[in-house]
Amino acid sequence: MSSVSSHPDIETVVNLEILSRRWSRQSLAVQFLLAGGLVCGVAMLIVGAFVTNLIEASVTRNSAATTALYVDSVIAPILPDMQQNKVLDDSITRALDETLGQGALGQRIMSFRLWRRDGTIMYSNDPSLIGKKFPVNEDLKAAFDGEMSAEFNDLDEDEDVESVAERDSGKPLLEIYNPVLQPWSGDVVAVAEFYEVATDFQKSLELARLKTWLAVALFTVTFFVILSFIVLRGSRTIAQQRAVEKQRYLELLGVLNENRTLNRHLQQASNRVIAYNERYLRRIGAELHDGPVQLIAFAALRLDSKTIVGAISSPEKRLQELSLIHNSLGEALREIRGICGGLVLPHIETLSLSEVLELVVRAHEQRTESKVHLTILQPDISVTHPVKIAAYRFVQESLNNAFKHANGTGQEVRQDLNGKLLEIVVTDRGPGFDIDAINTDQLGLLGLKERIESLGGKFHLESEPGKTTLKMQVRIDDT
Repeated sequence: MSSVSSHPDIETVVNLEILSRRWSRQSLAVQFLLAGGLVCGVAMLIVGAFVTNLIEASVTRNSAATTALYVDSVIAPILPDMQQNKVLDDSITRALDETLGQGALGQRIMSFRLWRRDGTIMYSNDPSLIGKKFPVNEDLKAAFDGEMSAEFNDLDEDEDVESVAERDSGKPLLEIYNPVLQPWSGDVVAVAEFYEVATDFQKSLELARLKTWLAVALFTVTFFVILSFIVLRGSRTIAQQRAVEKQRYLELLGVLNENRTLNRHLQQASNRVIAYNERYLRRIGAELHDGPVQLIAFAALRLDSKTIVGAISSPEKRLQELSLIHNSLGEALREIRGICGGLVLPHIETLSLSEVLELVVRAHEQRTESKVHLTILQPDISVTHPVKIAAYRFVQESLNNAFKHANGTGQEVRQDLNGKLLEIVVTDRGPGFDIDAINTDQLGLLGLKERIESLGGKFHLESEPGKTTLKMQVRIDDT
């Protein structure tokens, strides 16, 4: 039973949560328009009702006071001394009947009663009520205390005093309780209760109500429109600031992601550089071992031969052996110088990029006795020293590979600038090769790739039958 009864509570909580989420997703302007409109509407109803009631009470009292003064001026001269006479005689009753039944007063007054303090009706235009005694209500008590009271269209069906004709007349009536004062003493000796036909009063009251509601509505709407304008401007400013902050957040997030990516690439590059250096050292060691070391070892063995150290060898054979040793050591020296020349760059700090490219191309042509076509489309480019080194090594290694694998056929070097992107392209017209079938992490290609990517650039390799292309791209403003 408890689980069944808990379902409505859970459903209510879920509905409230959904409404809360929908509300929070709305903009500040929409929230203000909804909440502010509701509050202003309720405030307008409360203030309008309060002001209308005040105006209605004031207008009713003023109109009743005017009518009471007029009735009192007409009736008071007819009445006898109410402190001496507790009952009206027939002549006074007839005079009251004639006064209340004829002329302007008769047209305005629908019914009239004259009350004694004990609740007895001394006179009424309804003869059946004369002499009857009724409980004294609050309005009568207030009138006997000297206060005039008036109510508009407030005929209580439970009151025994009110006639059926008054309740069923369908006319707007103003009920007035007016104290009758003793002229010389000012004491309240009776109370006159009468009902005035208030058609004109009703029209005036309705017009006053309409003007009041229009004034309250106009003020509320104006106030709400001004506040809405201020809030809309503030909301628009906040929305713009949020958009700017969101954009900044997204930019910062992008920078952070880029930094993470760069850090990861840097770590990977560092690891690859370590491995590359190890392989490069092994390569240098292998070249020294397979070249100069073997030649020096040959020379050392020949120095220990019997031809050199033996006493019986002829001078001609000794000179021939020494010539072999000299030639071996000379060849070893040339290979060592060649290896050192490949490791040490020429002084390129003061050279421009176009001069660096010309230098490496001419050095390759002299070393290999091959022809390289150099094209420089943007000669006046200012780059940093690391870019010059990367360009020198890129062209040097690319041309060496072209000479090694394509016999130096159709070697070309082209330099261009695409916006802020420096491009250096090396091509040859060799047989080409299958890129997927080779290891792109081999020593030469890996070195080029790592060197270029360390500058924030990109390395591209393309090959097809009859053409192989190597391209490096580096942004000038990032260098």
